[in-house]
Amino acid sequence: MLSKNYFVTRWGIIGVGVLIGVFAAFLQKWGNPGNMGICVACFERDIAGALGLHRAAVVQYIRPEIIGFVLGSFISAYLFREFRSRSGSSPIVRYMLGVFAMIGALVFLGCPWRALLRLAGGDGNAILGMLGLITGIWIGTFFMKAGYDLGRSRKTHTSAGWVLSLTMLGLLILMLIFPQIQGQDKSGILFYSIKGPGAMHAQLIISLGIGLGVGFLAQRSRFCTMGAFRDLILFKQAHLFSGVMALLIAAFVTNLIVGRFHPGFENQPVAHTMGFWNFAGMLVAGLAFALAGGCPGRQLFMAGEGDGDAAVFCLGMITGAAFAHNFGLASSPNGIGPHGIAAVIIGFLFCLFIGFTMRRKAL
Repeated sequence: MLSKNYFVTRWGIIGVGVLIGVFAAFLQKWGNPGNMGICVACFERDIAGALGLHRAAVVQYIRPEIIGFVLGSFISAYLFREFRSRSGSSPIVRYMLGVFAMIGALVFLGCPWRALLRLAGGDGNAILGMLGLITGIWIGTFFMKAGYDLGRSRKTHTSAGWVLSLTMLGLLILMLIFPQIQGQDKSGILFYSIKGPGAMHAQLIISLGIGLGVGFLAQRSRFCTMGAFRDLILFKQAHLFSGVMALLIAAFVTNLIVGRFHPGFENQPVAHTMGFWNFAGMLVAGLAFALAGGCPGRQLFMAGEGDGDAAVFCLGMITGAAFAHNFGLASSPNGIGPHGIAAVIIGFLFCLFIGFTMRRKAL
């Protein structure tokens, strides 16, 4: 029988990375978009579209994986008595960091997990995205060394920690009440893509089941891509990084086995070849993740275990997705959106402002 702390060991987190990589690759085979078996940023964008927060018709679908991440973490936290309802650590700052993290990710077209999956699928454009992510986290470590701090979260009412989990349960109920109708782009109050990435998805039960499993295991292991690079840069610790590398290798091997490895830069699924903006978008996202204390997946897992501040960051990301598509900030396979460059610059300046002003000592 597995011990309570098995998944926080080196082999435990490697095992979690392998499972995420394998199932993410198979989700593509089972219906999710290419190189997008799991992408927290893209899937939250799709949820925003399904709720009518933006009207980009090709990216509208309530992704069960996101629901599963939060509920799986919620279940794990309760089973192992790790549910801690807390909040109050600079919520408006976390919200805005979520907004700009999403904008940066949608300029690149993917979160850190998708960047890894794009690499595992042979997409060379993801190399610059990963370099941007690492550079953003590296900049964030300078602020951490200077005492950057968003303040202390405080214990609060248990029900406050349930809010995002209940919201995700509500989204699942909405999907069951208003299922997609073949050939129609709206069912009741929900919007559904009938073409494009939003129309590509695995069956609900498969997506939800994998999401629940990933949420459960990630809560146990503290899996986090941002944390992996932060710990490697700041402390020379490779514990979390070993899980990230396991995800990459497992997805790569699985793609080879199922015939979904296609190396190159051109004609990659849901990607563009504007290298500098791939780098810059993920630089902003990486810096925002570092300042907020976790990658988008980790924020969902923390929200599931009762962290209201992480929940605020997640809601900021969903709002950022709406801004990105309503105001021409998001990229497409044709390149960066008409106002995406300005948004990246503003996002970078905002993150620098937060980093410089919310610290205890000089750099």
